[in-house]
Amino acid sequence: MAQRTNLLLPGTARWPADRPVIELEGVGKSFGAMEVLRDVHLTVQTGKTTVISGESGSGKSVLLRMMNGLTLPDTGTVRLFGEDISTISERRRTELRKRCTMVFQNYALIDSLDVAQNIAFPLLQNTRMKHAEVMKLVRDLLELLELPHAFDRMPSDLSGGMKKRVALARAVITNPEVVLFDEPTTGLDPVMIHFVDQLIQRTQREYQITSVIVSHDMASNRNLADHMAILSGGSIVEFGSFEHVQQSTVPAVQRFMANAVTERMGRAEGGEAAGSLAVDDGVPAVAEVVDLHRHFGPNHVLKGITATIPEKKITVVIGGSGSGKSVLIKHIIGLMAPSSGVVKVFGQDLAKLSGRDMQATRARIGMLFQGAALFDSMTVRENIAFPLYEGRGMRGRKVQEAVEEVAERLKVKDLLARMPAGISNGERKRVGLARALITKPDIMVYDE
Repeated sequence: MAQRTNLLLPGTARWPADRPVIELEGVGKSFGAMEVLRDVHLTVQTGKTTVISGESGSGKSVLLRMMNGLTLPDTGTVRLFGEDISTISERRRTELRKRCTMVFQNYALIDSLDVAQNIAFPLLQNTRMKHAEVMKLVRDLLELLELPHAFDRMPSDLSGGMKKRVALARAVITNPEVVLFDEPTTGLDPVMIHFVDQLIQRTQREYQITSVIVSHDMASNRNLADHMAILSGGSIVEFGSFEHVQQSTVPAVQRFMANAVTERMGRAEGGEAAGSLAVDDGVPAVAEVVDLHRHFGPNHVLKGITATIPEKKITVVIGGSGSGKSVLIKHIIGLMAPSSGVVKVFGQDLAKLSGRDMQATRARIGMLFQGAALFDSMTVRENIAFPLYEGRGMRGRKVQEAVEEVAERLKVKDLLARMPAGISNGERKRVGLARALITKPDIMVYDE
């Protein structure tokens, strides 16, 4: 296979296969008084896949951002393509990032651009390539990632799995040598996780990429990892093949591996949501949908769904990526109106409620969105307290007592004074859950 040329740096020779592309030696990083990374040593071999795993808040995402100079170490050395990222200029770091791209956990797509424009953006903004030539590359990538139909669709019309694939396409269209993945399968169903794993392997072969992947999913790690590093307490406590890590005698690694998910459901085909769900007679229903349909342009996403949500029970909605799970949930909490059909919550038809009554109904529902959706300008304490100030009119000591109580239960009390930007993704989830539970809702809805 002929070597690919970096389209942003066409005169740059590819990094030799016999030299490590990323090296970390004695790396440390603190944010204020909190030490996140301590004496980290790690080597990423060219052409291989290195997986970084560990408990929430162990510093995985910070470590990943250090690898391409988005975050600089306080101590130690990070070398990317043989260059110390702390001693070179920001201009040089930017040039190196053109050879080392990143797929962010939240996709980071531009909502005002369609899929093709999102993928083409790095080339159209940074090269003199002809528009038709770039779009040919976009179409080829979408074919490779099995998304040819998404060419002119907007990000808001895509499922989480589709957005992941679009973000992957945008990362590799420039022919980088290294791609850093931050939780590439978070929020995806088991079928789509397996599919995305295959796509990562396919693009790695086709685009001759070195991959570094932050992941909690043990089935993915087993499939993808040439080498695996386990972070605990800010340090790498184990490194080797997946099998080596699995057999580790280090207590922190044994605990983590024992608690991690290692089995995955069998494969199934996704599609539009359809059908009905019945529950035992005599169980009161807090919500129900009858013959629910929802269209987005020509796409018929929900097809005649009839379902009942029983009181004080756990109801799980499962389906392939893009099958309409999140759309169904948004109908039940009144964030979307159906194309046809009826949605009742607490016995009331949502379509017939006034704005004030709808607000009162929503106040009885707690919601944890897939991305946690915290206010970046507020502290963790202020984020958790927000629903009480806005929806309940509570003030002062009662609010703070409620915040302390729920923060203690969710194990985020030590984070109350911090900003969302300074906590891990797992910690953001717990803060989001604390905010949802603080109002003591009658229904709790979780989106992934």
